[in-house]
Amino acid sequence: METIKAIHARKTIRDFQDQVIPVDILETLLQAGLKAPSNNHMREWEFILLQDRQKRIALLDQLLHPVGEKGALDIIDRWGLKDEDQRAMYLDAIPKQYAMLAQAACLILPCFNQPSPLLSPKTLSDLNAFASIWMCIENILIAAADVGVFGVVRIPMEDEREKLKELLNIPAAYEIPCFLALGYPADDARSAKQVQINLQEKMHLDQW
Repeated sequence: METIKAIHARKTIRDFQDQVIPVDILETLLQAGLKAPSNNHMREWEFILLQDRQKRIALLDQLLHPVGEKGALDIIDRWGLKDEDQRAMYLDAIPKQYAMLAQAACLILPCFNQPSPLLSPKTLSDLNAFASIWMCIENILIAAADVGVFGVVRIPMEDEREKLKELLNIPAAYEIPCFLALGYPADDARSAKQVQINLQEKMHLDQW
């Protein structure tokens, strides 16, 4: 697939088939991630693959508390969301937070070396490593779309992040930007209707 086609093919999927992603494909996806730009040229990125389903579920049970549709609606209303497409996306997504991580063919925790406190940056440059790992993640998602694998990211809550680091022996200098769940879409997998964007309204020549 051409790069532009892979970019357009990428989509967020939260419903997965019970089908393993071959190891060679996973390695190809991670190699694509490692081709991303790195803030300090060193690619100080590590990937924890939570492949053992029983161990993964035991881990998730210590972190997540599933939310039903009513709870999701309460959250959406509390956030004050008005756009119908955005509301529909969250109404589908919030109740699936546990299941999508538990059922994904592969659940990856990307980790990156963060030399200064992530949540207390003094300058924008303090977030360079954080920006770099997200470019790595996007590379993985685009490469995955190229081979028919799709997924979703979920940013952990603060207490989840600290618990993950403790349970998985992640060095103190490393941070976890997200859970990255990958797999082959279920036959009835939903994909959110995209908000329509007019490119011409987003382009500003020489000044805003």
